[in-house]
Amino acid sequence: HVNTEIASALRGMPIADQATIDRRMIEVDGTPDKSRLGANATVAVSMAALHAAAASSGEPLWRYLTHASHAPIIPMPMIQIFGGGAHAGFRIDIQDFLIIPVGASTFAEAMSMTATVYQAAGSIMRDRGRLHGVADEGGWWPAFESNAEALDTLVEAIERAEFRPGIDVAMAIDVAASQLRRGAKYHLEGADLESEQLIELLIGWCSRYPIISIEDPLAEDDHEGMRSITAKLGGRIQIIGDDYLVTSADRINAASSPGACNAVLIKPNQVGTITETLAAVTAARAAGWSAIVSARSGETEDVTIAHLAVGWGVGQLKVGSITRSERTAKWNEVLRIEEALGPSAKLGGVRR
Repeated sequence: HVNTEIASALRGMPIADQATIDRRMIEVDGTPDKSRLGANATVAVSMAALHAAAASSGEPLWRYLTHASHAPIIPMPMIQIFGGGAHAGFRIDIQDFLIIPVGASTFAEAMSMTATVYQAAGSIMRDRGRLHGVADEGGWWPAFESNAEALDTLVEAIERAEFRPGIDVAMAIDVAASQLRRGAKYHLEGADLESEQLIELLIGWCSRYPIISIEDPLAEDDHEGMRSITAKLGGRIQIIGDDYLVTSADRINAASSPGACNAVLIKPNQVGTITETLAAVTAARAAGWSAIVSARSGETEDVTIAHLAVGWGVGQLKVGSITRSERTAKWNEVLRIEEALGPSAKLGGVRR
């Protein structure tokens, strides 16, 4: 499709006209979800056009993007330490147990702090005979008996690394609740929970642990549940929509009015073009929400999203853990951008 229909439709168009390029691909595809040409094809061409325009201007991509957006911001990393759910054979229910090094003053410091916590977590698991390799996004693949054991171990790892939980290093989870949905209920640790029971469980975890961000706490079709948890927790933590919002400006607008979520995960591959991705960021800003640029579970070493996070001034980046080259490539690119910015580099963060 890239070499045939898309190439034929785009040949001769000015590379700097990103919106027209993306709109033309949408027209050629002709479906509401890019199911004919495939979003993998359209997003690859959309990214290639963006890179070409930046190269033509003689600037790195992140700086090229700042001309039409906000001042560059180095994103605060959200990094997986333990992988669960579908990322680790459902050995535990919750998909991601992550840290956010909120006490860092630079991205380099944030990565150093993360590496220390990651190694501490591995040491604890080795000591207890719980270590079973790494999950598909590079976090440790645990053999825990419960989700609470994972949370307790993550707090212990932060402390073993000689950081203060919630002050130097905070925690985040990705529930990926759509994968736990069984009819009208959620199946968690052998029990079937109503939406409000799951919400109360998450509220309890937030009271017990230094959790400042929860992604997809309810399923993608549980609108009332998303409104309820945002009302109860949204004043003090991030409630992120991923499966619930799929990087759609329309869905963000629809969710913001009734108060479902206060943050959105931004994945170019979900929506299929750079223009639509930026529209989702713009909609989030208009709603007063936070945004987190994110990789996908199946990744490559392409580093475009690192430039989008910096150039669009999004403030947060989530790409998995600090192992596996498709993950470290992106973290290393942000380190290079921070070095290029020098003293003017500003580290983003989680609004609380």
